[in-house]
Amino acid sequence: MALSTKELDFNKNEDQMRLKLSKLEQELAKISLGGGKKRIEKIHEKGKLTARERIDYLLDKGSDKIEIGALAGYDMYEEHGGCPAGGTIVVLGYVHGKQCLVVANDSTVKAGAWFPITGKKNLRAQEIAMENKIPIIYLVDSAGVYLPLQDEIFPDKEHFGRIFRNNAIMSSMGIIQIAAVMGSCVAGGAYLPIMSDESLIVNKTGTIFLAGSYLVKAAIGENIDNETLGGAVTHTEISGVCDYNVENDKECLNTIREIVHKIGKKEEAGFDRIKSTEPKNNIKNVYGLIPFDRSKPYNTKEVINCIVDENSLVEYKSNYGKTLICAYARIDGWSVGIVANQREIVKNSKNEMQFGGVIYSDSADKAARFIMNCNQKNIPLVFLTDVTGFMVGSKSEHGGIIKDGAKMVNAQANSIVPKFTIVMGNSYGAGNYAMCGKAYDPRLIVAWPTAEIAVMSGSAAAKTLLQIEIANLQAKGEQISKEREEELFQHIKGKYDKQISPYYAASRLWVDAIIDPRDTRKVISMGIEMANHKKAEKPYNVGVIQV
Repeated sequence: MALSTKELDFNKNEDQMRLKLSKLEQELAKISLGGGKKRIEKIHEKGKLTARERIDYLLDKGSDKIEIGALAGYDMYEEHGGCPAGGTIVVLGYVHGKQCLVVANDSTVKAGAWFPITGKKNLRAQEIAMENKIPIIYLVDSAGVYLPLQDEIFPDKEHFGRIFRNNAIMSSMGIIQIAAVMGSCVAGGAYLPIMSDESLIVNKTGTIFLAGSYLVKAAIGENIDNETLGGAVTHTEISGVCDYNVENDKECLNTIREIVHKIGKKEEAGFDRIKSTEPKNNIKNVYGLIPFDRSKPYNTKEVINCIVDENSLVEYKSNYGKTLICAYARIDGWSVGIVANQREIVKNSKNEMQFGGVIYSDSADKAARFIMNCNQKNIPLVFLTDVTGFMVGSKSEHGGIIKDGAKMVNAQANSIVPKFTIVMGNSYGAGNYAMCGKAYDPRLIVAWPTAEIAVMSGSAAAKTLLQIEIANLQAKGEQISKEREEELFQHIKGKYDKQISPYYAASRLWVDAIIDPRDTRKVISMGIEMANHKKAEKPYNVGVIQV
């Protein structure tokens, strides 16, 4: 029996998604090796565990976890030998059933030295801990700042020093910080474990000092070895800098587990949760529903039914502002408010056709009110993004699209309930802002392999830039043939297409991760559980909004 056009498209889309996921798995497998197998072997020869092995040992066996920033530094710093995962592993997981954030230096990557992206990734980890008031555990094993790039990591506001400022702020907020010195802890980095609430140091492996033995010799002429200068015995028996002297990595991690086990419960934010049910449609169906041709329409409601608990969806203003879907639902039992771009071509109340993925005035107006309602009801927000931007043209401008768009952005930006962003497809222009892009403080923001993040699509940007390039060349007297024009277009588009890739975004931490769509429910559920640790600190107030 011949397949229908819809079934053929589904199969083609599924094949393309599986290819993208295969590439993602391959890249993550390479990144998981850090500085390579030889360096891992050297770590093991010293009786130490690698950063990833330490985290796996620390977390509850078989429990869910989310790695943050695995692709940080991807395709960056090639002239310096690369910096897989930004030289630091960050994982949200469970220790004795308690959600914690774990940050571990990967000493197989330049001895755990800090690149600029390392600093950015560590600050992101601390931001997550502060926003959600969850314990953070540092597994320290670092040679300090990577000196060839010190000007990009040391002196500015969001650089290395901000880490220690955050240590102090988190302590004042009552956020639990535990640090284990499991290798080198040098210079300014020495302040991190000591500014944490409790610190451990591994005997004969961990060392802490502002300056190592060679620098001490050069600076003041003193002859001393590193162990005597700043080893475990020194810092637990003489200086009192550390609280626990442990014999090896496993004893260290076991001790941390016991410390966390004894943490008492605190007040929660009160987000509603009931028993979870599976979605109406299998999440794997998403593979065939998302077109590999990003310009093609599809029905976003079919995707939503692969993510939310069955029979939990209640759509808000379903017949108004149809290019945005606003709905109450449950995800893994958690009550959520969903704002999603409808990618089908729809008709408005005046029977006029509206393009899918475009935000019109009525859609923005609806979404602004829905976001306000979710804040009123203490319901977390989930943004499912596949947006090409706001509608343009004289009709939209005269209708006040800028005013209505500003209303939506204002309502979203001032939200006091936690926000989670899933970039399913396009995230272009001001649509990125309205749909809670990175600049608008989502608690977690992740991308599917089909995501594209930029001011506009590669083709549209290339056409715009091509016009500018041709005008410049013609002004210099150059004649542009059709062949030359096509060559310029492909060159510009190729460069731009690389920048809109989800890998480009993930490498720079514009998104926290690229995920398999099947993990969407897990990310949102763990994210809301994380956010439930902290109540809103102020009432919801949107300030001045033009109506």
